[in-house]
Amino acid sequence: MAAKHMRAWRCHAFGDYHDLRLETVPAPAPAGGEIVVRVRAFAPGFPDMLMVQGGYQLKPALPFTPCAEFAGEVVARGDGVDAFEIGARVLGGVRFGAAAEQVSAQVEQCMVLPPAWDFARGAAFLVAFKTAWVGLVVRGQLQAGEWVLVHGAAGGVGLAAVQLAKARGARVIAMASGAPKCAVVREMGADHVLDYADGDFRDTVKALTAGRGVDIVYDPVGGDVFDESLRCVAPFARVLVIGFASGRIPEVRVNHVLIKQYAVIGVRAGEFGRVDPQAGARVNAGLASLAASGTIVPHVHTRLPFTSLVEAYETIEARHVVGRVVVEI
Repeated sequence: MAAKHMRAWRCHAFGDYHDLRLETVPAPAPAGGEIVVRVRAFAPGFPDMLMVQGGYQLKPALPFTPCAEFAGEVVARGDGVDAFEIGARVLGGVRFGAAAEQVSAQVEQCMVLPPAWDFARGAAFLVAFKTAWVGLVVRGQLQAGEWVLVHGAAGGVGLAAVQLAKARGARVIAMASGAPKCAVVREMGADHVLDYADGDFRDTVKALTAGRGVDIVYDPVGGDVFDESLRCVAPFARVLVIGFASGRIPEVRVNHVLIKQYAVIGVRAGEFGRVDPQAGARVNAGLASLAASGTIVPHVHTRLPFTSLVEAYETIEARHVVGRVVVEI
């Protein structure tokens, strides 16, 4: 049963995430087409941290509750909802609001939690794998046998891309920083793992692909990584722009695009479904099938208690995370 009040993390001013406060607030009530979920776990991410800092493209009205991904049990349903029974175990996503004991979410942005997964794995699934699916499958049109270069492969979206590309029959060259992170990426199935600490990667990538280059670049890093990636793409390659974790937004010389005949494609997985709801529904159906298949497993780096959201952001900012940090309630 939905409670009248709940605890939630609140952001009262854009800036330092250390100023977030855990407060008691009214619990949500579901609107038409929504369910209320008792949150058992949520997964803070880099975009959530940027939102709190005021550096994300979406700036919610203040005060707001951060975080986008959650897993838990349905406690209330709005008008017109018959997709989930009360008590059903689900995972889902919102634009913000998941760092709370309850969250109200659109029913089409939720799916059944696979029986083999606990709530932490469920909370770590949706954003990373939706980004990978929209990027690789929809926008990148990945074909079996193609070569995929995955940057930031130890992060949540990077590990998701490695797993999804392998599940779709691709050959994966993954890049990460440091031996421990590289080891985890290798365990997740990458065919070749390169360490950024070894320096320039162009020649190695060209050698691994018999001089041809890669068919898809999956890049959440930007900066120098993006620049060098353009030097090891095959003809008709697709360069997927996921984000700019390096802090520098690179630029593209269009004469180089012309000569090499590659495409530079922006990937905003959440916005994709809002712009084209029917296509977004197909993505969600694909993700639900992927989750149920048992072929992928979201990687949980660490589990923290509800009182430790600030610690979670500190871990993310220090770039210590392999996969996702999850906060459990």
